[in-house]
Amino acid sequence: QMKKQCDQKLLIRMKTECVPCSLNLETQCPAGYTKITNGTGIPDCRYYLEIKTHTLSFPGCRHACMKEFEQPECCQGHWGPDCMGK
Repeated sequence: QMKKQCDQKLLIRMKTECVPCSLNLETQCPAGYTKITNGTGIPDCRYYLEIKTHTLSFPGCRHACMKEFEQPECCQGHWGPDCMGK
């Protein structure tokens, strides 16, 4: 019996919004995503505060998140919604 379905595993990565590092401990990833950084996250971004007429920029932190996603795909030589062969 030849396999008809050869699903592709995709990893989707994203980063959370940049916030002050001290506040980033509490940051959660969106539903379905797993946090792959811990503590205060990665200090690789800047966030902005508007004070009257000025916008100030401060170093901040964010978290990296990951989601595994299976994309249905037919094996070679099969096609269609139920992956029928020749």
